[in-house]
Amino acid sequence: MIDLRSDTVTRPTAGMREAMATAEVGDDVYGEDPTVAALEAEVAALFGHEAALFAPSGSMANQIALQLVVPPGDELLCDADAHVVTYEIGAAAAYGGISSRTWPAVGAELDPDVVAGMIRPDGYFAVPTRAIAVEQTHNRGGGGVIPLATLRELRRVADDNGLALHCDGARIWHAHVADGVPLAEYGALFDTLSVCLSKGLGAPVGSLVVGSAEKIARARFVRKRMGGGMRQVGVLAAAGRYALAHHVDRLAEDHAKAARLAEAVAPFGVLATAVRTNLVPLDLTKHPLDAKALAAAARAEGVLISVLGPRTARLVTHFDVADAAVDRAAQVLTRVLRG
Repeated sequence: MIDLRSDTVTRPTAGMREAMATAEVGDDVYGEDPTVAALEAEVAALFGHEAALFAPSGSMANQIALQLVVPPGDELLCDADAHVVTYEIGAAAAYGGISSRTWPAVGAELDPDVVAGMIRPDGYFAVPTRAIAVEQTHNRGGGGVIPLATLRELRRVADDNGLALHCDGARIWHAHVADGVPLAEYGALFDTLSVCLSKGLGAPVGSLVVGSAEKIARARFVRKRMGGGMRQVGVLAAAGRYALAHHVDRLAEDHAKAARLAEAVAPFGVLATAVRTNLVPLDLTKHPLDAKALAAAARAEGVLISVLGPRTARLVTHFDVADAAVDRAAQVLTRVLRG
């Protein structure tokens, strides 16, 4: 099967498995795992922050970060399609006591003036806004990249209103490769970031929370409370270090593969938006097939795709999808869409 459902389906490479097998380890709850410490220091430095914390999942990393910047009962502003309120099963409310309010889903095309107009100051029993969260790249926005100028303006909005700014950077590596923006330049704009190792970078598990030393010290307590304290986890951190060393620059190959798939399906009028990174979003509103029917027909010919809604589907390229597989998938999708 050619698996285009997600870049989370990748398997560790031989080199990554070797790095995991030979990793030096210790008890990380005691702060004694040297491989974890090295990974945390490396990622913090990449984004120009003081510290980072390894977490078992992107959802946990996001929720730890949100609890650092929004007190219980106060408010987070984000996109209506943001991962932190769409795919994390209400964790911000359930675990952090965080109230959230959203601007209309526009993917990477957000308007800082719209966000600014939503901010609630402290007042008579009003829920005060404490932080803004954005997603880079934007998952349900088709892998769109929020422009650096937009993020800088959003930083100004946050500063003018005394708010924190969080980045769900699960695929920020893709934005870095697509636009050439240094990771440290992104890092300078945010109070907290979560960055994922198990999507495009291909590690089997793991994300990190990035921020100041004071925030990350607090984050260790939050992680433990959420059940995220791990022991000899250097075997997983080693996979992340290997991914950072070997799999960042090659993301450009995934972007090129996605562009080839987009070119194949474009004549059928189903591209939801321009393809910038490794996600190809499909809008089947005007096509005879709905998303489930398309997925079923593609599966019957050996291609797996994601169904995100009745008329919404998605293709995702990654390093486990070879060039020949991209060509084969393009042929299958063309045939199915043609009917």
